[in-house]
Amino acid sequence: MSAFGKRGSLSAGQRPTFGVAKPMKGSGSAKAASLPGGDQFPPVEDLAQQVEPDGSEPTPVIPGGAMDRLNNRQNASGEAASSKQEGFEASVHRIKEQVLPRLLERVDPEAAATLSKDELAEEFRPIISEVLAELKITLNRREQFALEKVLVDELLGLGPLEELLADPNISDIMVNGPDQCFVERKGKLELAQIQFRDEEHLFQIAQRIVNKVGRRVDQTTPLADARLQDGSRVNVIIPPLSLRGTAISIRKFSEKPITIDMMRGFGSMSEKMATVLKIAGASRMNVIISGGTGSGKTTMLNALSKMIDPGERVITIEDAAELRLQQPHWLPLETRPANLEGQGAITIRDLVINALRMRPDRIILGEIRGAECFDLLAAMNTGHDGSMATLHSNSPRECLARMENMVMMSDIKIPKEAISRQIADSVDLIVQVKRLRDGSRRTTNITEVIGMEGDVIVTQELFKFEYLDESPDGRILGEYRSMGLRPYTLEKAKQFGFDQPYLEACL
Repeated sequence: MSAFGKRGSLSAGQRPTFGVAKPMKGSGSAKAASLPGGDQFPPVEDLAQQVEPDGSEPTPVIPGGAMDRLNNRQNASGEAASSKQEGFEASVHRIKEQVLPRLLERVDPEAAATLSKDELAEEFRPIISEVLAELKITLNRREQFALEKVLVDELLGLGPLEELLADPNISDIMVNGPDQCFVERKGKLELAQIQFRDEEHLFQIAQRIVNKVGRRVDQTTPLADARLQDGSRVNVIIPPLSLRGTAISIRKFSEKPITIDMMRGFGSMSEKMATVLKIAGASRMNVIISGGTGSGKTTMLNALSKMIDPGERVITIEDAAELRLQQPHWLPLETRPANLEGQGAITIRDLVINALRMRPDRIILGEIRGAECFDLLAAMNTGHDGSMATLHSNSPRECLARMENMVMMSDIKIPKEAISRQIADSVDLIVQVKRLRDGSRRTTNITEVIGMEGDVIVTQELFKFEYLDESPDGRILGEYRSMGLRPYTLEKAKQFGFDQPYLEACL
């Protein structure tokens, strides 16, 4: 048997398969077969037609091994999945296509727009019954309710996306053109059973989303960032940039805000790590949350922000407002794209500079992408302790390198050593979050920035997640390990009276 699990006899002169165990030759081999432990080798009759060139019997490869999975993936069909519906939902949508044009003839759109969804459904019920009678379509109670919901979603909501947005288990929605939609449940992607009539239908829904926040998507601006009423982040990209039709990506937010204690309960961090993060938020440490796309950076930032004193003035700055702080004195700011003439754009950097004139206690950036990094570092160093931001990177050391690069990419002409020193003086903690391959999101590192040694930024790791094994159901098993080091930021915690619990948590 080969490493890929295929049976077959080996011709003379062919090399044996790697990993095949062969019995030792010699006068004692038959006797050894009867000893305890020999049952780990399969009986000879089970290996008929399988003979090594030297006449010995190979041990079969266990099916379902790593190489088998690799082989199955290679042989899997590469055809694009389609999320076209079948059965009950498909029949309701077909009826909707017949009813909708006649319904629109009898409804005043302006009057309908003033009603809530429940009120509109109540008004529609007799009209839908009339239209169904005209079309000679008979529906049972369940089908009629489903049809009413689909029609109301079509006129006032976001059409087929409404049922996905209502599902609390879905965290991401990715529409790849009118014929395909994927969702993320518990960290895993799966095909969603929804459909759009055509590209025009999908484009209308995309426009409805971006128009609600005063933005637009068309041939002149084929990219747009927006948000839904519940704060969920939306990105829209249309042809000719998207080759499969309009693409909509929605990052949903849970209705119930996630706290650090909840994250600890989910297994995202240990008890000691949760204590350290709570103290870091309350002691006004400057924190950078680092991680990849979809790793939970914004969720972590929201959770950390709950430790901010209610008496502090907090200003958040984002491209598309998605942070949801619970503090009473919180002012969110949002960037503005350029107009049709390419003028009037307000960048994150403009807002950071302006925020410094607004008497903030803390400035929180949704994400650092460029030159605004230098202005945030300056703010951290000029009386705005406790400022926070997120940043895309794969490790704490890479996070520092990216911050250096972003400052150097701007028009600020200062030497690299000065930039490194500014970072070392400003940043206290780097919290690294990752989405592992089993879909779980973990806090993998909590790292302190100590200072400079020559021209290198010195850090020390307080906590680390160590991979141990994988369970039979695919879950990653690991351990949150404390490095047992005395924290360099202990002095900041001491100013707020948290020095003893902070030291105990780290050691």
